[in-house]
Amino acid sequence: MLLASGIVPDRFEATLSPRWRTLLVGCALLLSAPLAFLTPHGLPGGPGRAVLVALVLVQAGAVWWMGERPGAVTAAVLLAGGGIQFLYPDVGPGIALMVVSTFAWLRPARSSLWGLAGALALAVVLPWTSGEPRYTLLWMAAALLAWSWGALGRARSARRQAEARRAVLQERARIARELHDVLAHTVSVMVVQAAAADDVFDADPDKARQALRGLEGSGRRALTELHALLRTVRSLDGEPAPGAEAAAEPQPGLADLDGLTGPLAAAGLRVTLRAEGLDDRTLPPGVELSAYRIVQESLTNTLRHARARTTEITVAATDRELTIDVRDDGAGGGRLTGPGTGQGIAGMRERASLVGGSLVAGPDPAGGFRVRARLPLEGP
Repeated sequence: MLLASGIVPDRFEATLSPRWRTLLVGCALLLSAPLAFLTPHGLPGGPGRAVLVALVLVQAGAVWWMGERPGAVTAAVLLAGGGIQFLYPDVGPGIALMVVSTFAWLRPARSSLWGLAGALALAVVLPWTSGEPRYTLLWMAAALLAWSWGALGRARSARRQAEARRAVLQERARIARELHDVLAHTVSVMVVQAAAADDVFDADPDKARQALRGLEGSGRRALTELHALLRTVRSLDGEPAPGAEAAAEPQPGLADLDGLTGPLAAAGLRVTLRAEGLDDRTLPPGVELSAYRIVQESLTNTLRHARARTTEITVAATDRELTIDVRDDGAGGGRLTGPGTGQGIAGMRERASLVGGSLVAGPDPAGGFRVRARLPLEGP
């Protein structure tokens, strides 16, 4: 989300593993060890080397806590690095640059800029005070490069984390949409069948038993589709699903529309299905699944909201697109309180858009409710 200032907040949480902390400490000791054989500047050899050892130990010890307190560690390393650079002007910031780069990776840029400022101060002030200004520009460039490298690494890690989080959210939305499509229609049919059985239970037991048998069949279909969905979710998570060795069940398509509309007759809804231009046609699987789910959700809405008696479904294919037209004779005006209201219609629009198509749903001027979808047969 954008803040009022237009700045995108940095929510990336970087951590430093013990392996990397050990590597940083090892680098600090390894790179500083040769200094013990050089003559320090401004101090006698013995005391100068003792001070050097103390500063090196401060740097190496502080680096171990870089993951927990990066700001304090960076300040301590910069101060110790300043002392080492004063004793050995030709060495430069040394370990301080590595710590500044790590600091820029661990913390947002607005929090790590002072580390860059400290490294630049070491690159500018100490060479002049020690009488060795010839390396000033080199150390300044090195400090800028170190901080920029860490900030760039943080930006790349944050982008990868955001992409992974977005993929998880998209998959959750897809699973929620599939779960809604699988259960909403079948449960709506079951509710209507149960009500029909209750209405005629005493007057016509045979018809009541027929409705109950339809109710049982709808429940079994709901369980079958739910199990298939759960197997898909488990396979996405890398968890072996029961029966995973068996062939995956195919996704429903236009050939399954008859089975979708059949149980509705027992629920008191007469459905007319017309197919045009589908003979000997092979449609993209994504288009067929989207078309099936759109018809399924349209019938679900008819059962739940329309109080309709008849529904007409027309599915027609041309060379370029598949059109779906679902009309009922129910209470179309009360179905929606505004454009796009309702999870079901929003899901149908999303399904159409995923394959590059469009969907319009609303009260029909001729009466009832109408859903019209256009799905291109070429890739979106």
